[in-house]
Amino acid sequence: MTTPARPRSGFRLADLTWIEAADLIGDGLPVALPIGAAARAHGPHLPLGTDRLVVEAVAERLLARMPLLVAPSIGLGYHPAFMDYPGSQHLEATTFEALVVELIEGYLRHGAERILLLNNGISTEAPLRLAAQTILQRHGIRIASADLPRLHDDAASDDERDTSLLLAIAPALVRMDRLGETGDLATDDEPALRVLRQPLRLTPEERPGGLLNRSGAMADASAATAEKGERLLADMVEAIAADLRQLWPDL
Repeated sequence: MTTPARPRSGFRLADLTWIEAADLIGDGLPVALPIGAAARAHGPHLPLGTDRLVVEAVAERLLARMPLLVAPSIGLGYHPAFMDYPGSQHLEATTFEALVVELIEGYLRHGAERILLLNNGISTEAPLRLAAQTILQRHGIRIASADLPRLHDDAASDDERDTSLLLAIAPALVRMDRLGETGDLATDDEPALRVLRQPLRLTPEERPGGLLNRSGAMADASAATAEKGERLLADMVEAIAADLRQLWPDL
């Protein structure tokens, strides 16, 4: 009797029945958790759900080329810097960390042994590292993490990067008439610190403890193009896939 071949592509868990999910988890397929804000300001030209749209696009491309189980996205996270912009939502770091730990433990309880965190955020990195450490201490399982903002050309601003990615993924959602608006960041009274770091709070109006940023964008994104976005997506997916195959050669 021959052993069934491992599938070459993956699946979205939300599309499966629980019986199908049990079989695939039992076959050892890694579970990928996309994490990206579904409600965070990105300036006047990008939707609040930009981070979620990007991480889900990366997850879709990964499952098309390797056997992964892609879990439903986590659309809320630790994003304190943007809370003054209407529509933005945020969880305290401890709440976000606990949420991720509980979700991972649910998949472990069902038999998963390999977990990948696809994180499209910067402020979420530290809580996710703590969550991964908690899983290691409790269960002896090492969580794999990919931080998407780290996987791009440092010469481009985050705003140009996000705009290029959205132009490639969902161009109809980019408000092209507002593309050239910059962050208008008021830093005249801020010292130019080279080593020390402080928490950042951006505000659309003058508010105590905040840095005035009327648009919510940090830089001019007018150089963004769909072609740049496609290259970014391809590079991110290739880098993550290469590392996953080195970490888990059976993929």
